[in-house]
Amino acid sequence: MTVLKPRHWKLLAALAEGNACHIFELSQIAGVQPQHINVVWQQMPPHIRGLLRQQDGQWRLVRPLAVFDEIKVKNVAARYGFRAALKNECTSSNDLLLEMARQNPQRVHQALVLAHQQTHGRGRQGRRWQHRLGECLMFSFGWVFDKPQHELGALALVAALACRRALDSLGVAVQIKWPNDLVIGRDKLGGILIETVRSGGKSIAVVGVGVNFVLPKTVEQATSVQAASASQLLSANNILDALLAQLADGFSRFEKTGFMSMKGDYEAASRDMGRSVRLLKDGEVVEEGVMTGVSEHGALLLETSQGNKQVVSGEISLRPNEDLPKLSLVKPRRLLLLDGGNSQLKWAWVEEGQIVSVGRAPYRDLSKLGQEWQERGGGVEKIIGCAVCSTQKKEQVAAQLPEQIEWLSSMQHALGIRNHYRNVAEHGADRWFNVLGSRRFSSNACVVVSCGTAVTVDALTEDDHYLGGTIMPGFHLMKEAMALKTANLNRPIGKVYPFPTTTSNALASGMMDAVCGSVMLMHSRLRGKTNADKVVDVVITGGGAAKVAQALPESFSLDNHIKIVDNLVIYGLLNWIEQQ
Repeated sequence: MTVLKPRHWKLLAALAEGNACHIFELSQIAGVQPQHINVVWQQMPPHIRGLLRQQDGQWRLVRPLAVFDEIKVKNVAARYGFRAALKNECTSSNDLLLEMARQNPQRVHQALVLAHQQTHGRGRQGRRWQHRLGECLMFSFGWVFDKPQHELGALALVAALACRRALDSLGVAVQIKWPNDLVIGRDKLGGILIETVRSGGKSIAVVGVGVNFVLPKTVEQATSVQAASASQLLSANNILDALLAQLADGFSRFEKTGFMSMKGDYEAASRDMGRSVRLLKDGEVVEEGVMTGVSEHGALLLETSQGNKQVVSGEISLRPNEDLPKLSLVKPRRLLLLDGGNSQLKWAWVEEGQIVSVGRAPYRDLSKLGQEWQERGGGVEKIIGCAVCSTQKKEQVAAQLPEQIEWLSSMQHALGIRNHYRNVAEHGADRWFNVLGSRRFSSNACVVVSCGTAVTVDALTEDDHYLGGTIMPGFHLMKEAMALKTANLNRPIGKVYPFPTTTSNALASGMMDAVCGSVMLMHSRLRGKTNADKVVDVVITGGGAAKVAQALPESFSLDNHIKIVDNLVIYGLLNWIEQQ
């Protein structure tokens, strides 16, 4: 466990939501002189130190942290009847409340302990809950029932449903894996541990909740709130508020009416409802069948070859028997997709999942888009786009369209692809959707190249890990730099030759060699991370795509599959929409 002092926790809480703070304000919060604030920061854990960005005396973190201010926590908790305590470090928030329950049963009702770090945090079946500081939202609360313990069997399902409702209200589409895991597909987002004791004729439930706030890099098959929220960066305070509101409501309803009023909603939120599943115990399959629902007491209902069965044991895990099918929801029949580049706007009209027409125009005159809307816009259900252009240019686009545009940004996780970019908020949306679009043209490891105002060269592994990539000036920017910064090179660009013998041709060849060299170097790096017998493809898009493909060495082109794709961003948007 990292040993931090109160000043460190105060400093982290002030910066946790990602807002900029001046060093003078931060110094007062931490209780140190401004000239010593850097020393305090260098004592933070390494994975947090690297998140800091400084400019003109302002500090901010590139992504939010699940670190809280005690006063804010108490105010949020009190809103829903909880009495909160914030522990920077403890063994286990559940253990603290269980000890309280043994000493004073009535005092534990709606007592809440939120912990930043736990040395012995645990989940179901005694598994250790792995986390790093700031990456996980963890809290426990107590609830006293006038019911015998055997009537609390569905309480874990009530808690899971409440958490699911809270996250759904924030735009995080999470499902439940029986009995109380929060999942997105096969990836786990959070879990719940409920421990009960009997005292003074009352049943006391201590409920521990753990939700991944940001993607844990050391845990396989995991996801997080930030990774699953495509539209916005959510603060930990907002998530805590939503969770406590739904938990208080759900537990009050359960206390009065039981689980039956929530049973239908739980089954609708269950990932495995109607699917073939296997039940495992100690790694061994003990039952197979189709999940048909849950009972009023929270038992799993399973249709097996030997008949219908109920499973109640908390020691049995549920696993899909086969790969999860892709979601097949009703798709919008008519769409307008937008690609807002730096110098021009591209768009595509989509009907029944197929691109039927494309267009483009410079931002100085977008009247063509407005005209096409008059001709084609009737019946369009959504306008979705991604943009790297300025806010002013996006406003120019919006002025041509009578309906609201949903602008998408880069994401930590989509279509099964995991984004390893350190700060997703800084990641160009065009690069991300180029990567998503590349999966229409290659299922192998892939170098994705975009030749526009800038040239980007990105790497995608065969098993869908986006590793990042490089950015360099595009051909026009290189030419402008030469013209501005040299005395004799402001001249027309010539043609590409292996051994250019004129200055104009030397300029053209040098710029092309720079781009081709970047592509080949990234290809070599990606091959180094891939098995020798595996293929690494190259997908190129943008105005200069054909020229780059032609200029690549013949031996490289013969040895590798190179695909030129126009409007790759549009295909990425279409892929994303089809999976929603």
